[in-house]
Amino acid sequence: MATTGGCLCGAVRYSCEGDPVLSGICHCRHCQKYTGSSFEPIMFYPCDQVTVTGKVATYTGRGDSGKPVFRNFCPVCGSGVFAQAELLAGLTIVLAGTLDDPTHFKPTMECYCDRVQPWIRTADERARHPRMPPV
Repeated sequence: MATTGGCLCGAVRYSCEGDPVLSGICHCRHCQKYTGSSFEPIMFYPCDQVTVTGKVATYTGRGDSGKPVFRNFCPVCGSGVFAQAELLAGLTIVLAGTLDDPTHFKPTMECYCDRVQPWIRTADERARHPRMPPV
């Protein structure tokens, strides 16, 4: 069964086959600024399991590794939808807030926990990493 989602206005849609290879919550400053929130819930799928329809715009930034991160968003409504990172070649990072059914999101880890906002409570049942877990 495919996991589906898209942007706020519906101009960008995606479908992911199979299960994510990893799912988690990122607390890095880049994700905080990109989402306008205190964290970014994310799911990682092999690129060949993700199909995207609609036109996206891309912002290229740099992660803490110094390598590029390509953040793809809808040019109509501005919703962030998915990303790729050179450090994680072959994976598409889907923003869980864009899922048609967000109950499919089951985070197993949290990263950049050294940057968690002091007013956020994190779950002890997930693996927690001060920065990015080993890739």
